[in-house]
Amino acid sequence: MITKLITGFLALTFSATVAFSDDSPDTETKLFWGDTHLHTKLSGDAFGFGVILGPADAYRLAKGEKITASSNQPVKLARPLDFLVVADHAEGYGLMGLIKRGDKMIMINDTLIRWNKLLNGDEADRVKAVIEMIDAQASGKLATRNIMGDILRAGVWYDSLQIADQYNDPGKFTALLGFEWTSMVSGKNLHRVVVFRDDADKAGQTYPLDSNISGMNPAGLWSWMQDYETKTGGKILAIPHNSNLSNGMMFSMQDFDGSELTREYAERRMRWEPLVEASQIKGDSETHPTLSPNDEFADYETWDKGNLTLSELKTPEMLPGDYVRSGLKRGLMLDEKLGANPYKFGLIGATDSHTAISSSEENNFWGKHSGTEPQPGRINKPFRSTPQVRLEGWQMVTSGIAAVWATENTRAGLFDAMQRKEVYATTGPRMAVRLFGGWDFEAGDAKSRDIAATGYAGGVPMGGDLTAAPDGKAPSFLVSAQMDPLSGTLDRVQMVKGWVDADGKAQEQVYDIAWSGERTIGEDGKLPPVGNTVNVKAATWTNTIGAAELVTVWQDPDFKLDQRAFYYVRVLEIPTPRWTAFDAKRFNVEMGPEVPMTTQERAYTSPIWYTP
Repeated sequence: MITKLITGFLALTFSATVAFSDDSPDTETKLFWGDTHLHTKLSGDAFGFGVILGPADAYRLAKGEKITASSNQPVKLARPLDFLVVADHAEGYGLMGLIKRGDKMIMINDTLIRWNKLLNGDEADRVKAVIEMIDAQASGKLATRNIMGDILRAGVWYDSLQIADQYNDPGKFTALLGFEWTSMVSGKNLHRVVVFRDDADKAGQTYPLDSNISGMNPAGLWSWMQDYETKTGGKILAIPHNSNLSNGMMFSMQDFDGSELTREYAERRMRWEPLVEASQIKGDSETHPTLSPNDEFADYETWDKGNLTLSELKTPEMLPGDYVRSGLKRGLMLDEKLGANPYKFGLIGATDSHTAISSSEENNFWGKHSGTEPQPGRINKPFRSTPQVRLEGWQMVTSGIAAVWATENTRAGLFDAMQRKEVYATTGPRMAVRLFGGWDFEAGDAKSRDIAATGYAGGVPMGGDLTAAPDGKAPSFLVSAQMDPLSGTLDRVQMVKGWVDADGKAQEQVYDIAWSGERTIGEDGKLPPVGNTVNVKAATWTNTIGAAELVTVWQDPDFKLDQRAFYYVRVLEIPTPRWTAFDAKRFNVEMGPEVPMTTQERAYTSPIWYTP
């Protein structure tokens, strides 16, 4: 009954005719779900780890078909996706398959001959080849342009574009074109997923930019993106990911070369990178408990051992440049200093799966690569291991998925919504979340059964801006969150605020603004836990606690007219079984005490900014 009520209610609540500003959509917006970061056999690391599925398989699965995974197991999504970006690595795009075959066009040195032998060996040999390739990329020694040549590279890209256009079905399923620009500075993750608004006719006038050609500085990517738009008249954006593995570089207070940031830098980055990945398979990047010591939910699926290759261990001073919330706070400070905010980004989720399988559900988790597809011992297969530190298989995360409020399910409609940041991230569940900010929302607006119409008429949506506060007024926010009918009910809705104080220092506070049950905030300022119904052994839970829907209007009680600020919403579900609990039941295996067996799934909206 709950499922039927909620499903029907979603259809009624989230369709609205809107016309608020030049940047807002001028027709109804609908919620679409997808993955902006999926790898197939065209990515060298995915292929080396054993994936045999290509882009066509990825699209078929995303559209709802049953396929056979690389591990020869059947796989199907419980719910199809609305869109997908196959984002294979530009570096060596399709190269590893040619190396394994021993293609005479590219077998030009001893390294490639050795990789050929390793790729035709057992699993340990294949993994060795992949690690060598990743380390070569991290050290800037993967000379993929010399190996492949422009003609061969363009041919592989053209074939993938044709496949995407074949599966693209405007209005029903969107195959957004894209690739991953894989910059690493001594193993520090500076990767970007590049997404096109365009069809193959424009995207085919270029080919994926290899960071070994452009250099590792993101400014080289931005110049290439500008050249693409100038040449084709098309549109393109980039999404940084896994800031948690950048060892302080992703949201640095210095430029790539160590120089001071400039307004030009800030404007360029803001122009080309409107979004960041907040959560994915290699850890959650919203915040860190050291950075947010008063946030009881900060320590969520934390990967903080080192950089991507674990060649450099993490130190405390690196953390502020690694996490989304601190990046947003640094953006406010830079805005005051430079007159432009380089870190004015929206939040999005994605998988970064290297299996061609986009699945972000705890009970249908297919791992990072084909060697970690469902099997009894996958929790003990390390993601990466060095003499100093080891990331275990059980630390993989099912995150995440992208939620997009778009006018239509097309390349143009989805891209435009991403560009205006009307998007949010979840760690997997499909919670429907709305956020609007304005100056005149009242408590009664939360009772509207057309939240979108009320929100657009009275304010700006997530990703928007508030400026020039009217005298005597503080910003008010209309927030609506509804449970995923196939997941847990809702524990609470929180408002995360960041601001710059009178001393020029960035601050933050998390407010509980709506919650389930009869709980009250205690003298310590904390809301009591919602409870826990999880039966770990059975990998089940009950939705006898929590709420199906939480809707509220919240006004900032600490607003100051002259302080820059951002506001975003975090929605928490009740505890549910983690994928490790499902594995324990499915394969009848014992998990050690260090392995988490429950999770509290969540959503992060894009912020709304206030500028005096």
